[in-house]
Amino acid sequence: MLPNDALIPWRSPRLRIIANGTVLPGVISAEVFANNHYAADRFSAAISLGASPWTGAASWAAEPDILLDIQFSLDAGATFKSLIIGTVDTVALDPVIGEVRVDGRDLTGSLIETRTQETFTNRTASEVATILAIRHNLAPVVTSTTSPVGRYYQNQHDRITLGQFSRATTEWDLLVFLAQQEGFDVFVSGTDLHFQPASSAPDLIQPIRASDLINLRLERSLTLARDLEIVVKSWNSRNQSAFTQTARAARHVGSSGQHGQSRSGPPQRYVFVRPNLTQDAALKLAQQKLAELTRHERVLQATMPGELWLSPWSQLTLTGTGTEFDQAYFIDTIDRVLDFETGFSQHIRAKNSSPRNQSTTPADVVVSVTG
Repeated sequence: MLPNDALIPWRSPRLRIIANGTVLPGVISAEVFANNHYAADRFSAAISLGASPWTGAASWAAEPDILLDIQFSLDAGATFKSLIIGTVDTVALDPVIGEVRVDGRDLTGSLIETRTQETFTNRTASEVATILAIRHNLAPVVTSTTSPVGRYYQNQHDRITLGQFSRATTEWDLLVFLAQQEGFDVFVSGTDLHFQPASSAPDLIQPIRASDLINLRLERSLTLARDLEIVVKSWNSRNQSAFTQTARAARHVGSSGQHGQSRSGPPQRYVFVRPNLTQDAALKLAQQKLAELTRHERVLQATMPGELWLSPWSQLTLTGTGTEFDQAYFIDTIDRVLDFETGFSQHIRAKNSSPRNQSTTPADVVVSVTG
């Protein structure tokens, strides 16, 4: 059961869109796409053209800044939940059928569109996140950090903003870089900018049965099902040394599908080259890439009746297929669509969360140093 399902005797999906503080009449449909990829969530909506003076063709064409709050509800009491707040990027008018369609992004868009040439060498990552959040009228939900960001580049951090290609650096690029260095998540939810430690614990664990889904597609990458080896090569200019760090994951499969003998053949090898890493940072990167790749071995794609509680930080537990695909999956993306002709449904893409046997012990870490 999803939260509060027992309190809803029947589904009565409703849709409300608030534009610049005004509830829009004549809403036809809306789609909200959420992800956990260090990217903006997106939306689109169709509205009857001319349903009110505000939604007339002249108003839509002349309005330079349109802020939408798209809200869904499942109950007859019209308890709405905001799924996304964002600005409109494009407006398409169709006077023949009398419809206006709008597309846009959440408030991450303002950070993506803002180029930066500032240096924050002596600031911490959390201070930078707070400064940028306030600058864009976002409430900072920020976990404190202690390291000056200059240390991320061995005291050469200025080059990210003062280098030859500085004008291609955006404030969002900078926040994503800082989050990756700290092992953090960074995302915008509503009017809040979150900059916080990445958690492996899901915000919600939802069991689903294959028989309850509208459709289900299960994929397995046989390349990633092999033993994996991740190699990170780096040159540290401060120490005048080159080195590699290696992390491995072994896939053991027996005749009955249980853990047993290792798969035959050489491991699948991936090599990443990154400048100016320490040996510890290179090992951490190898382990991070290993975890990312192993989670793509099994992928679930499902269409199901729409709901309002799952997020890209939730987990699904699939049952009912009678195969090894019956396991836990971390949600990757959720695409919700509410249309008054076809109803309320959502498409989910999720990656397997079951860890494999990863080798990160000293005997399995290869370190070679050359002067």
